[in-house]
Amino acid sequence: MALRNWTRKPLLLAALVAGSLAGGPALAQSCHPEGSFEGWLQSFRKDAAAAGISENAIAAGLQGVRFDPAIVQKDRAQGVFSQTFLEFSDRMVAQYRLDQGKANIAKKYKSVFSRIEETFGVPGAVISSFWGLETDFGANIGDGATLISLATLAYDCRRPELFHDQLIAALKIIDRGDLSPAEMRGPWAGELGQVQFLPMHYLDYGIDFDGDGHINLLKSSPDALASAANYMASLGWRRGEPWLQEVDVPSELPWEQADITIELPRSQWVAWGVRGAHESKLPADELTASLLLPMGRNGPAFLAYQNFNIYLEWNSSLVYSTTAAYFATRIAGAPKVRRGNGPVNNLSGAQLKQLQQALTKRGYDVGKIDGIIGLQTRAAVKDLQMKLGLPADSYPTTELLGRM
Repeated sequence: MALRNWTRKPLLLAALVAGSLAGGPALAQSCHPEGSFEGWLQSFRKDAAAAGISENAIAAGLQGVRFDPAIVQKDRAQGVFSQTFLEFSDRMVAQYRLDQGKANIAKKYKSVFSRIEETFGVPGAVISSFWGLETDFGANIGDGATLISLATLAYDCRRPELFHDQLIAALKIIDRGDLSPAEMRGPWAGELGQVQFLPMHYLDYGIDFDGDGHINLLKSSPDALASAANYMASLGWRRGEPWLQEVDVPSELPWEQADITIELPRSQWVAWGVRGAHESKLPADELTASLLLPMGRNGPAFLAYQNFNIYLEWNSSLVYSTTAAYFATRIAGAPKVRRGNGPVNNLSGAQLKQLQQALTKRGYDVGKIDGIIGLQTRAAVKDLQMKLGLPADSYPTTELLGRM
C-alpha cells in the first residue's frame, strides 16, 4: 500500500503526497510553465549529462518517457490522513500483518534482522512495521513505470525541483548498474522497492546486504531491510532506547505539556500521575519523552521517546507515524491499544476545514486547508484552547468549534 506525506522533506516510504488540492484534466494540462514536455525533456537531458550520467544511461532511462496527466491528477487528490489515529490504525495494524511481521523476525529472516540490529542498532520490529505498512512485506511494491512518474512530476509545476533531482538519481541508479529501466516499476509517485525509497534515498542509503554485488531494493529483502535501517541510523536512531509506549493518563493534567515538541523526564510524567498502560512499568527516571495524545485527552495516550522523531522524519503525518510506531510495539509484543478514557467528539472533514479557515482568519498558520490535523493545525488549536480556557490537548473537537 502506498502512503506518503512529503511536507517535511522528500522522504521515503510510499506515495501519499501531502495535499488535497482539487484538480482534474484541465489543471493537469495547464500547469506547465516551461513550454512543451518535449522541450523540457531536452533541457533535462543536458542536466543529466552535466550531473555526470553516461549517455547510454540517459538514452536508456528516458527512452519512451512521456507526460502522464493521470499521475498529476493522483498527486492532486490525497486524503487518507484525514482519518483519526484509531480509524487508521484499526485498519492498518491487521492481524495478518502482525502474524507475518512476527514470523519474519522469528523465523524467515531471523539471521538478517539479527545482523541488521547488530550493525545499525535498529530493532527488527521497527523495520518490519514500515515494511508491512508500505508494501505488505514486499508483496505489493507497485507496477507503474517509475521513470514516467518521475518525469511527469518533474515537469509539473507543483514540486518540479524535488522530482527533477529524483529523476537524476534514478538515472544514476541505472548508470551504476543496480536496476535497468524496465525493472524500475512502483507506485505512481516514483518510489521504488519493498520499503518504498525515493530514488535519492535508494542512491544514498541503499546497501548490498545479500552480497550479490548489486543494490536491489525491489527483489532483495535483505537489501531493502538493511537500507531502511541504514537510513534510520543516519537520522539518529538511538540504539537500545524505546520509541513509543502506551500509557494511562489521569483525568487532570497540565494538558498544555502534552505536546510532541515538549520533552520531559519520565519522572515528571510519573509525578503528574501518568502510568504505564496494561500494568506495564513506567520508571520514574530521567529518560525524556513527550506525551502524545493523537486524539486528545480522552483518546489513546502514548509516551513518544526521542526515537519517535525518526518516524516523523520518515513520514511527517502524525497519524501515519503514530500508527507505524504503534505497529512496531505490537510486533514486539505490546497489547492492543486501549480506546481511551471517554468519548472523543471528532470533527468531520468538512468541519475540520471550517475550523482551519476560522483559525487562518484569526492569524494562525495551519498550512493547507485540507481537513487533516497536522502539526501546524495542532499547534494553532493548542494556542486557541489556552486563550479560551479549555484543556489545551491540541486536539480539535466540536466543543472548540462551537466556542469559536
